[in-house]
Amino acid sequence: MVASKKEISTMSQRLSHEQLQQLARITDAPARTRVERNFGLPTGLYVATVALYLGFIGVMASLFLNPELAIPMVIFAGFVVFAFGLAGYWAKMKPDNDTAPLTWGQFGSRGIDTLSGRLTASEAAIQVLMLPVLILGWGLAVAVIVAIT
Repeated sequence: MVASKKEISTMSQRLSHEQLQQLARITDAPARTRVERNFGLPTGLYVATVALYLGFIGVMASLFLNPELAIPMVIFAGFVVFAFGLAGYWAKMKPDNDTAPLTWGQFGSRGIDTLSGRLTASEAAIQVLMLPVLILGWGLAVAVIVAIT
């Protein structure tokens, strides 16, 4: 939609402080919103996930000792650390973040609600750690195959 010339000229007019005060309308401050930025799991599960991913990278780095792979392995490890570090930083951001991660006791007694239903603490831990454990296991299987051949 194109504005008319009159609208354009009034939009660019200089207003005095008095005119601006007459036009200004003071409203109430917006209501404070409560933001939950934590992921509903104890910090230890994220630390275990990072350790398993870094364990895989360590297995691959030690298995294929090659100076040409040093820089890519450091980059891979950096991606893992920075990705989880950024998520951890985001979960602690202020303002309007009143929540804290669950403690192990709270997690053990409450479990967690997911889109597929309620999970106990052990079921949730298995779900969170399944992929990193499988990846590390895959790396160890590759290491055994390389050692045998």
